[in-house]
Amino acid sequence: MDSVLPLPWTLVSEDDPATDVDSALVARARRGERGAFDDLVRRHQRGLWRLVRRYVRNDADAADVTQQAFVRAFRALERFRGEASVRSWLYRIGINVALNHLRDRGREVPSDTAGDELTVEAVAPGVMLSAERARSLRAAVAELPPKQRQVLELRVFDDLSFREVAALADCTENAAKVSFHYAVKRLREVLGS
Repeated sequence: MDSVLPLPWTLVSEDDPATDVDSALVARARRGERGAFDDLVRRHQRGLWRLVRRYVRNDADAADVTQQAFVRAFRALERFRGEASVRSWLYRIGINVALNHLRDRGREVPSDTAGDELTVEAVAPGVMLSAERARSLRAAVAELPPKQRQVLELRVFDDLSFREVAALADCTENAAKVSFHYAVKRLREVLGS
C-alpha cells in the first residue's frame, strides 16, 4: 500500500503554522500590542516551566525562574532576529536564567528520600522537656510589661548593644539596662530558675 498513515504527532518545521503564529505574535508585540506578548507567554509557559523545572528541581523556584525568563524575553524582544524559532529562543533564555539561578544559589543537593518515605521518630523525654521549657519561656516573655519585653527581645533575640536597644526603645542606655535587669529578674521568678 502506497498511502501514508498520519502520525499521532507532528514534527516542528520552519513552515509549521505554530512558528508562523509565534512570529506574528512577536511582530505584534514589537508594535506595542500588549496582549500579543501575553498570548506568547500562554503558548509557551507550560513547556518552559517543565524545561526549567528539570534544572532547578523545585516547583516554586521553577515558577520564579520561568517568570524571570519571560521578563528577559520581553526586554530583549527588539533584539530577537528570528534566526531560531521563538520557542527555541525562549527556551535558551529559560536555560540561561535557570543556570544563573543555580550558580547564584549554589547547587541544591537532591534528597535521596522522597517526602512520603519520611518517618516520625519518637521524641526523647529530654527534647520534650526542652520544648516545654521553651513554651514556658515564650509565655513568660509575653507577660512582661511592654518596655521590658521590647528591651529583652532586642538585646537577646536581635543581639543588639544596650546603646542600640536604647535608640530603638526610645529611652536612655541606663533605662534600657534597668528594663533588661527587671525583665530577667521577673523571668527567673516566673520560671523558678
